Amino acid sequence: MWNQQQPRDFLDPKVLASLGGLPLMSRRPMRGNVSGKHTSPTRGSSVEFAQYRKYVPGDDLRRLDWRAHGRSDRYYVKEFEADTNLRCCLVLDTSGSMEFGTVQEKTGELISKKPLTKIQYARRIAATIAYLAVQQGDAVGLSCVAEGITKHLPARRNPSHLRAIFDALEEVHGKGETQLVEVLHELAETIPQAAMVIVLSDCFVDPELLRGCFEHLRFRKHDLSLFHLLDPMELDFTFGRPTRFLDMEGGTSIFAEPSEIVDRYHQTLREYLDNMQEVVTRTGVDYHRVRLDEPYREVLTNFLTRRATARGVR
Repeated sequence: MWNQQQPRDFLDPKVLASLGGLPLMSRRPMRGNVSGKHTSPTRGSSVEFAQYRKYVPGDDLRRLDWRAHGRSDRYYVKEFEADTNLRCCLVLDTSGSMEFGTVQEKTGELISKKPLTKIQYARRIAATIAYLAVQQGDAVGLSCVAEGITKHLPARRNPSHLRAIFDALEEVHGKGETQLVEVLHELAETIPQAAMVIVLSDCFVDPELLRGCFEHLRFRKHDLSLFHLLDPMELDFTFGRPTRFLDMEGGTSIFAEPSEIVDRYHQTLREYLDNMQEVVTRTGVDYHRVRLDEPYREVLTNFLTRRATARGVR
């Protein structure tokens, strides 16, 4: 469908090939404009039976079930499932904290000189999902967000649009403060119809503030997934000597002895992660907490497999 002419360091052909057999499925009915793989809220003419309903004047007589008429002496019409395509809207957090990373990648026998950052990891996930979506005939769009929406590409399904997505991902860098909550509220209203919304962020936001925008997206019938990206150093806090901690979104720096704050740090971290888990569970978010030292192929395999077994129902 699409010929890759310019090499992209965030696309791995082996990963694309291994994931090619797993469909990207929506958990909720979608309203597309062409036939596709996803459940539609309307009825169609596929081979999968949905339900009977009483005949009303104007219905197609070819859909009458004469066996049901013979049993009940009433006219019933067969309805079938309709399948459609979807809009996949990728929301990439490009705030300053997304430039943090400590994982040293190994390629063959070589170890990369520069650590893998959150935004590089997110770029790989976003590009792979975009490729898979277009390959199966779905529309894909991209919104890069920091203090606002810094880059927006509306969802389209033509393969040439994929190049624009990749170009935008290649150019993006982490900068500025996080306004994720405000942006998600805005996208909940501006994304047309029901869509699959996939957020990639480190979520440096109070979980209670995220609850409101998650509920807003759910109210607007969007199917929301969240890849919560965390560096192992943030989770393990294995600093061994006095360290100056910098706020990568423009705040002040703090010089501290790690051994004196490690217990309070882990307690605060547990409370934050527990609150986040409670919020996503109650709001129905397809939540994936991701460590940067996890191979992103395994993360996406889990994401696609879970969705394939939880296909949207009416």
